[in-house]
Amino acid sequence: MTDKVTLALPSKGAIAEPTYNFLKDCSLKIHKPNERQYVGRIPKIAEVEVLFQRVKDVLYKVSDGTAQLGITGYDVVKENFHQDLLVIHPQLGYGHCQLVVAVPEMWADVTSMADVLDVSLDFREQKYRNIRVATTYPNMTREFLHQNGIHHFTIVKADGAIEAAPTIGYADFVVDLTQTGTTLRENHLKIIGDGIIVDSQACLIGNKRLIASSKTAQNVLRTILEHMDAAIVGRKYMQVTVNICGNSAEDIGNKLDSHDLTRGLEGPTIAPIYSAPSGSSEKWYTATLTLQSNTMMDVVDYLRTIGGTQIVATPVHSVFMPESETYKRVLDALR
Repeated sequence: MTDKVTLALPSKGAIAEPTYNFLKDCSLKIHKPNERQYVGRIPKIAEVEVLFQRVKDVLYKVSDGTAQLGITGYDVVKENFHQDLLVIHPQLGYGHCQLVVAVPEMWADVTSMADVLDVSLDFREQKYRNIRVATTYPNMTREFLHQNGIHHFTIVKADGAIEAAPTIGYADFVVDLTQTGTTLRENHLKIIGDGIIVDSQACLIGNKRLIASSKTAQNVLRTILEHMDAAIVGRKYMQVTVNICGNSAEDIGNKLDSHDLTRGLEGPTIAPIYSAPSGSSEKWYTATLTLQSNTMMDVVDYLRTIGGTQIVATPVHSVFMPESETYKRVLDALR
């Protein structure tokens, strides 16, 4: 058994650059000697070899065992799922998009999948043919249409500008991937309200069989997940340092602990300040807390009410919890 673990990453496309940036933010910077090369490495993890592939090929390489690990879009995984695949981390927090049903704007009365069903029946009765849908996701499209009672349809596999299919005339509506819906609207298509097939973003996948049989792969995966989980958790927090006037460290601690906003992770660290203003009898302390970033203005307002001043908020890069919950789930799945 080789001591190397191959991580397949997208070489081009919408999530390629964000993937490299995400790994860099996780302290797992990719080293790629040459833009034309298909291999690279992660200097922090000597056992890892990086293989650059197209987004769909990342999934194929992991499925066939060429790579033990890979990062690709969740939409690709759902469309081409393989029994050896394990979705290790389904939500890496970037590359957000949706696979949607979009119909021509001229279908003014068509706003739901029930309406699409009615249109499909009209095509059978009046035009004597199946309704045609253009997509590069035939498996998910077929399953979704059947779930909505639409059984008389023909899937037109298409590459490239699928949005133009209804205008050109080789399809009646489309199932396509979109981030903002702008391209669909520019091609006079509208998204059906209940026609969202899957919410997708970048995800980490692995080959179950290869990971289960290799201690090296498990150790590498644990290291990667520890860094990923720590960076993802870190996004939610800010480290706050505040100078507060009070009777004692205990007094300051009680004030901070009395409010949900300022309890933070395991409570504050409080230290006396020895450079109080000359001639002042007041006691000053510095408190350091790790608090949720989405409540920062409420935190600042509360700190001011208890005598806080000179409040410094610093983004948190990583928060390593007692263990990686994602790796724990992986071990449970392998067992």
